[in-house]
Amino acid sequence: MIGEIVLSAALAAGLAMHDPVQAPVAPVAIAPGPAPVADDKPSLEQQFLKNFLRDQQAIWTSPYHIRSADAKWLVPLIVGSATFVLTDRRALDHFSGSRDLVHSGEVISYAGSATAIGAAAATFYVVGRVTHNAKARETGLLATEALLDSAVVGSVLKLVTQRARPDAGETRSEFFSGGRSFPSGHTIHIWSFASVVAHEYSSHRWVGFAAYGTAAAVGAARIAAQRHYLSDVLVGGALGYAIGKYVYRTHQRLDRKGDAATTSRVAWPAISVRYAPAAREYGVTFAWIGRGD
Repeated sequence: MIGEIVLSAALAAGLAMHDPVQAPVAPVAIAPGPAPVADDKPSLEQQFLKNFLRDQQAIWTSPYHIRSADAKWLVPLIVGSATFVLTDRRALDHFSGSRDLVHSGEVISYAGSATAIGAAAATFYVVGRVTHNAKARETGLLATEALLDSAVVGSVLKLVTQRARPDAGETRSEFFSGGRSFPSGHTIHIWSFASVVAHEYSSHRWVGFAAYGTAAAVGAARIAAQRHYLSDVLVGGALGYAIGKYVYRTHQRLDRKGDAATTSRVAWPAISVRYAPAAREYGVTFAWIGRGD
C-alpha cells in the first residue's frame, strides 16, 4: 500500500521537476505581420505518436530525476496520501450522502470522463484549424496527448493496486482485491487537461481558475458519488497536473502570448490519385502538405 503511494508521488515529483531537453532550433526569418512563420520542424500532428511514446518513457523513468530539493513537497504529499489511505474507509463510512447528493456527484463526474475531455480537446483543435488560431490548435493537440498519457498511467496503477471502491462491500478500500479505485481516473484525466489549458493561457488568469476549479469540482464529485476515496482523488489530481505540465513544457511551440511566436508549419493530409491508362500508370499518393496558419 505505502509502496504504491510512494511510486505515485515519485512519478508526480519526477515529472514536475523534469527539465525537458530542447533541441537546438535553427534561426528563421520572421515575416512582417502577426502571423506565425513556418520553420523546418515537423508539425505537432506529424510528431504526435513519437511525442506520446517519449512521454511514456519520461513518465516511467521520472522517479530517477527526483532531487533532494523535491523533498519539501514530496514528503508532505507521501505522508498526506498515506494518512488519508489509512483513514479513508472510516471517514467515508461516516459520510452517508443522500441519494440526491450521490446523483449530483455522478452528473458532475461526467465532466471528467475520457469522452467529455476528448470532445473538449477536439473542439480546441478543430476551432484552431478552422479559424487559423495556432494556440487553440496546439492546446487541442497537447490536451489530447496529456489525456492519453494520463489514461495509460491511471490504468497501469489501477491494475497494480487493485483497490476496492467505496461501494464494494466488506472489501471496500482494501488494496489487491480486484478493484479499480486507486487512483481516480476521472480526476487524473481532467487535471491533465486543465493543466495544459491553464499553462497555454497563462496570461489569462481566469482560464486557470476555471480549469482548475472544474477539475477540483470533479474530484469532489467522485467522492460524493461514493466512487472514490479522498486519497484516490488526491493522488489522481497530483499525477494529472504533473503530466499536463510536463506535456506543455516539453512540446509547446508558442510563447505565452501566442500569436507572435514562431511555429512549425501546419500539416494537412493530402491524397493524390494518378490515372493514366495510355501510359499504364495507376497509383495513390498520401502526403502531409505544410502550410502556415
